[in-house]
Amino acid sequence: MFGFRTRNVRSGSADISPAGSGRSAVMETLEGRTLLSATTTADGTFWAGFGGDAQHSGISPQISQALQKIHWHTQVDRTPNLVQSQLFIHYGSPVITARNTVIVPVKLGTDGGFRVVAFDGATGKWKWGITSDYQLPPHGAVPSFSPSLGADGRLYIPGPGGTVYVVKHPDANGIGAGDRSAFYGLSHYVSNRAAYNASVFIDTPITADKAGNVFFGYQVTGDNPLQLQSGVARISTSGIGNYAGVAAATGDFTADKVPQNSAPALSKDGKILYVAANHTNRIGVAGIRSHSYLLALDSTTLKLINKVMLTDPTGGDAQVPDVSTASPTVGPDGDVYFGVLESSPSSNHGRGWLLHFSGNLKQTKTPGLFGWDDTASVVPASMVPSYHGTSKYLLLSKYNNYADNGGSGINKLAILDPNSEQMDPLTGACVMKEVETIAGITPDPHWLPDHPGAVKEWCVNTIAVDPASDSVLVNSEDGVLYRWNLGTNTFSEKIRLTAGVTEAYTPTAIGADGTVFAIQDGVLFAVGRK
Repeated sequence: MFGFRTRNVRSGSADISPAGSGRSAVMETLEGRTLLSATTTADGTFWAGFGGDAQHSGISPQISQALQKIHWHTQVDRTPNLVQSQLFIHYGSPVITARNTVIVPVKLGTDGGFRVVAFDGATGKWKWGITSDYQLPPHGAVPSFSPSLGADGRLYIPGPGGTVYVVKHPDANGIGAGDRSAFYGLSHYVSNRAAYNASVFIDTPITADKAGNVFFGYQVTGDNPLQLQSGVARISTSGIGNYAGVAAATGDFTADKVPQNSAPALSKDGKILYVAANHTNRIGVAGIRSHSYLLALDSTTLKLINKVMLTDPTGGDAQVPDVSTASPTVGPDGDVYFGVLESSPSSNHGRGWLLHFSGNLKQTKTPGLFGWDDTASVVPASMVPSYHGTSKYLLLSKYNNYADNGGSGINKLAILDPNSEQMDPLTGACVMKEVETIAGITPDPHWLPDHPGAVKEWCVNTIAVDPASDSVLVNSEDGVLYRWNLGTNTFSEKIRLTAGVTEAYTPTAIGADGTVFAIQDGVLFAVGRK
């Protein structure tokens, strides 16, 4: 998202374009390894929302199809709003059920107005559409509108005033809006809709746990009958809500909300909820410098377990800007990873840092070199044959090196070892050891010849991981979707989606039949085999 000054011509029609059928086998084998299709699982979710699951691991239990053909595509933005020829809008992740219904959040207006549309994942056939009356909080870049699926198969859609719509059977055809819940009590909302709609806003993607309880950050901008303050909310499967203000949780009145776009994450056992807290303005009330925090909360009561004030490895206050979509990632061992922007963008070429903590947030561990607008994905160590270390899992991170912030312009992807170190030559900090890196392949003429080797940016904020093929699926601002094969450290497949566009970072996902989904230029593309 940094560094570009021009924008290529938009791609053509984004109407639904059904294509051939996708993979539907219950069991598939690749190189001697067998995976069960998500259609055999007991729950109703496959790709639950941002990052795929409540830990934001990005891992798909299904083998991805070959990147050979665009099966279908649909607009996720009916009225793209260009700022200096750049598309700085955060789009919500597709949500995919175990029966391969693909649920797509769509922006309708220039600065808001949203609809949720469901399609058959294999064919792109329309199933249903629901227009939400959700309203955006005050913002700079348009934040994401991000529904989520619970493990019980119910769909949760953001509504106005901090309310959530619950759709019980999202695989059905022609359904309408579901029941509504409010974390502070539906009766309070019903008695004074206008006041709550004007002052209380869901400002993060929704995250659901295995039982179907949902969590999200909310932002309060004015007076309301209950005197709610910005914080984090939980709504149980029975529709009962509770909430906690971030100012009280941090003990810092300058921390006034959960950052926009930053999805809450849950520990593997579901007992701990991880959320960030930031501030509307960099300088707080009365000129007091504001801080940002990562919080560990009891996932049932939302009582504080522990907190950590976020600093970068150089010792400065780390920033968690609302224009970022960095969200906590929880590793299989319980460690927590969270991307921040450095205290001074010039100190690390605007790349930020991937901070690393123990699950109770009491121990700060080795950081990664990039994190400002990235949610790390989890890569089983077995996916990287060249790796001979001791870590059971590795991390996948975008590794851009922004030319307009003093970097080389050689934008990469990286596999990192969270438990081994190397020295960062720029800052001298000890950072996660690079296991494999790979640079983009499309030259960026804007930065040439002053920055030899400069290439187009990777434009993903969470990357889909396919353990069965030792590969990951990643989107670039050159308009191409790539498969990075970690066994050969090559781009083994690629397919052009658009002519390329300067845009905010977007997610990739893998469907229940192995279809690969990527967003380019305000369009969601479904890609698979011929």
